[in-house]
Amino acid sequence: MADNLSIPEDYYDFLRELKGRILQAQVQAVISVNRELVLLYWQIGRDVLTLQQQREWGAKIIDNLAADLQKAFPEMKGFSHRNLKYMRTFAGTYPDEQFVQEVLAQIPWYHNIALMEKLKSSEERLWYARQTLEQGWSRNVLVHQMESGLYRRQGKADTNFSRTLPDAQSELAQQLLKDPYNFDFISLGKEAQKRELENALIERIRDFLVELGVGFAFVGSQYHLEVEGEDFYIDLLFYHLRLRCFVVIDLKVEVFKPEFSGKMSFYVSAVDDLLKHRDDMPTIGIILCKNKKQKIVEYALGDMNKPIGVSTYQLREALPEQLQGSLPTVEQLEADLEAVEIEIDEES
Repeated sequence: MADNLSIPEDYYDFLRELKGRILQAQVQAVISVNRELVLLYWQIGRDVLTLQQQREWGAKIIDNLAADLQKAFPEMKGFSHRNLKYMRTFAGTYPDEQFVQEVLAQIPWYHNIALMEKLKSSEERLWYARQTLEQGWSRNVLVHQMESGLYRRQGKADTNFSRTLPDAQSELAQQLLKDPYNFDFISLGKEAQKRELENALIERIRDFLVELGVGFAFVGSQYHLEVEGEDFYIDLLFYHLRLRCFVVIDLKVEVFKPEFSGKMSFYVSAVDDLLKHRDDMPTIGIILCKNKKQKIVEYALGDMNKPIGVSTYQLREALPEQLQGSLPTVEQLEADLEAVEIEIDEES
């Protein structure tokens, strides 16, 4: 063991920096391997497609290739009949090699398969691919975001951000908000109270954070503020790491009402005064309602000088008791999904 007394004072700073560089190199190596693999798959798919079109090779060629490549490279996965068909589809879907190189080769192969299987629009595929790169989505998260229609919900909240925030923050904040938010990971009855919704979201905070998006850090629920001797409680308080600001969320189990914006303006002002650091950006308020009417929201936010957004949310309604026992549990569905993924890996 090294003698700590003989170690220079700046040794541990150097060690910390060195560890960071090694970790970065490991990550880059993984990314590089993935990039080369996806490009190889695209090139194989392109060549198979070309030969089938130009020389009229039949579909049987895929079977022959799968058998011969698996025999030649027994240590390599990925040359199954099924995966070779994916390669051909991949090349047919994206004929531009430069686009594949710059975007799609940056995300894992099974992410690309999910994009092809779930989406028809090239515009949507590109959007989800770039979001995967920016936010580091796993394949399961990517599939969930596609199935929940995130592309159509992102940036759709009604806000006054363009008037109340600096330009750079306004644009980013607008894009981070959704409408509606998809809370299908919880089930509540039609007459659920506000506290039931709040408790359900806190119990499933990991799913809630995934739906909110990357960058939200949970600060607390029923967060206490004292103003001139009176107590006030914020439903949910977050801090956003990219926006560098607090985010106040007020939950409502009813349609939006004009007075909600006044209450939110008070909360935002209080957080700015009591919690906001001098280097933080202005606090943002989000009112989450069961429903809303466009013109009423527009009028309510029109003269507000605090940044406020209004969105709706969708819940998975609780099933009648007689049906609950006949449906698979979350644990059963996860086990089935894991079994399918193992089967795909073995085929590959």
